[in-house]
Amino acid sequence: MTGDQREVPAPFATALASMRAQRLRPEVRLAEIPGPARVAPFSVALEGEVLAGRDDQVGEHGGEPGEVATGRFVVLHDPDGQETWRGTFRVVTLVRATLEPELAADPLFAEVVWSWVTETLDGAGVEHVALGGTVTRVLSQSFGALAGTPDAVDLELRASWTPVGTALGTHLAVWADLMCTAGGLPPLPEGVTALTPRRLP
Repeated sequence: MTGDQREVPAPFATALASMRAQRLRPEVRLAEIPGPARVAPFSVALEGEVLAGRDDQVGEHGGEPGEVATGRFVVLHDPDGQETWRGTFRVVTLVRATLEPELAADPLFAEVVWSWVTETLDGAGVEHVALGGTVTRVLSQSFGALAGTPDAVDLELRASWTPVGTALGTHLAVWADLMCTAGGLPPLPEGVTALTPRRLP
């Protein structure tokens, strides 16, 4: 956690406790990383990865474990609030995954991916305001000596919102579910559309 030299505000401490108490899917692994120091007086940042193919799993991801999605979850807190946030907290998330190359031509690709965010938030009953974000896809094609490398679509989903209240454990769970959705792990939250993940080697 980063912050200034002032005592940690009670709302921020409550938010951290809520995050620590939140249980996530066993495929999700987290590690704390340095939070941004200049955006807000107090922050905490987590890096995450979703591993599929563990011995205790069955189905298409069974077998050797492999990383199917990664991401970052950042909580910013400014006791004085910030006008653009419309509150004193801000959640900033990032999700990355590699998908099947034919999805690059899908005209509804971005809309489907963004629906993961809105429907996962709604499905979890998470109260929030000022939701915004971007969906980026990059098609990688190899040539020359690398011509045999399969084409791939890299997805980058960025979403941020202002939570209502300090129960940020549920917001952490939403982000973890988004990573799992991007990685193609079932079951999906009700109403969320699945895109086929790129198979692991």
